[in-house]
Amino acid sequence: MIYNYNGDFIDANKITLNVADRAFQYGDSVFESMKFANGRINFWEDHYFRLMSSMRILRMEIPMDFSPEYLEDQIRNTLSENKLSEKAARIRLQVIRKEGGFYTPNSNDVNFLISVNTLENATYTLNEKGLEVDLFKDYYKQKSLLTNIKSGSAILYTVASIFKKENALDECLLLNDDKMVAEAISANVFVVKGKEIFTPPLTDGCLKGVMRKQVLEILPKMGYEVTEKSISPFDLQKADELFLTNASKGVQWVEKYRKKTFVNDVSQALIGRLNIKVALA
Repeated sequence: MIYNYNGDFIDANKITLNVADRAFQYGDSVFESMKFANGRINFWEDHYFRLMSSMRILRMEIPMDFSPEYLEDQIRNTLSENKLSEKAARIRLQVIRKEGGFYTPNSNDVNFLISVNTLENATYTLNEKGLEVDLFKDYYKQKSLLTNIKSGSAILYTVASIFKKENALDECLLLNDDKMVAEAISANVFVVKGKEIFTPPLTDGCLKGVMRKQVLEILPKMGYEVTEKSISPFDLQKADELFLTNASKGVQWVEKYRKKTFVNDVSQALIGRLNIKVALA
């Protein structure tokens, strides 16, 4: 893999660890995960504005040249260096506060790092086998503006992922301080009950997902009543369907939560609408 660090391309085999890097020392960074397919970055504008918002929340200095055009060019150059311009790829754009200082940084200036990996499918494809999920209850996610952004501080997700692996699960659902469902490890959560669909509000601590935004726009056009409301574990037991969303995979349906099994009717219809929206964008 060839990385893009501040516009310079570096072979992965030649990278040395900078122990003073603030992402390494403090998790002092934000990032965007995006999908590239058919020659474009899906929902690039939404990803860009979420990144700018996250940088402001963390009081990072936004460089004058950090325009949508500049960053898109940097992403495309990175894809080209990795010979992925004609393929589907996952993009990670990370912004890191420059080294220096302890908890208090010496500067709010930033560096950026872009990495890319091959994806199998150009379109969003629904998983054939439904996911098996359960609750992760060892630690809870706090409810604040900081928990709505994708930051480099990911210890909760890491511990939950280890729990997932230990218990042979496909995903885990994270709870907030009120013991309500906030999100999954790498996705937002949607619950279907009849013609009503619910998803946790941002005030419950979930990530402000770009794919979440697209789905919230699509579902009413499909005839569903969509509500952002707190979801309890008990609500999962009463649901007809449960699905997860993120930028790389689009929509994934959940087949099993404990002894409860779900259908995937809405998920199947939604993935088609999502692909149409991408094609028409």
